[in-house]
Amino acid sequence: MNEREPAPGGLALIEALVNTVDFEAGTDALDTPEGRARFELTPGDVPAARALREALRSALTAHAGHTVPGDPPPSELGALLAAAPLAVTVSGNGGAALAPVPSPAPALTRRVARAIADSLIAGTWQRLKCCESATCRWAYYDRSPAARGRWCSMSVCGARAKMRAYRARAAARPGA
Repeated sequence: MNEREPAPGGLALIEALVNTVDFEAGTDALDTPEGRARFELTPGDVPAARALREALRSALTAHAGHTVPGDPPPSELGALLAAAPLAVTVSGNGGAALAPVPSPAPALTRRVARAIADSLIAGTWQRLKCCESATCRWAYYDRSPAARGRWCSMSVCGARAKMRAYRARAAARPGA
């Protein structure tokens, strides 16, 4: 749905995971072997991956400044990531890095935790958002100067929203 270039760094993983479901078409790439292979998932991993995906979608929706009834609360993501702790490691030359701590968390959850931590350090986490369109909800990286983007695609979701608003205003005018 999105003509934008992928999110930078590890956020591309999160963007790709959130975008495995297509609400308009009613399809879920995690139902296919190819879709699971992209994230190194087995069929048994899918329920946990879906829970993680929807918790991420909720957080990205909050980044965009809106909420969707029925979504898990954004705090659900924190609960899922708590199972995938990270530690700061310091090298002999004084350099520091984040490293996953051994845990029973699924590998995908550990990779997502690392990507979020890296993006928090880089200051890019809040720019990963979900489209405001209720029929889309596609994840996108907001590259707008003021970080106020609302739709994954101005030519599709943005145009539809603006047309609906125009029609509503036209219908509300006296004599319409």
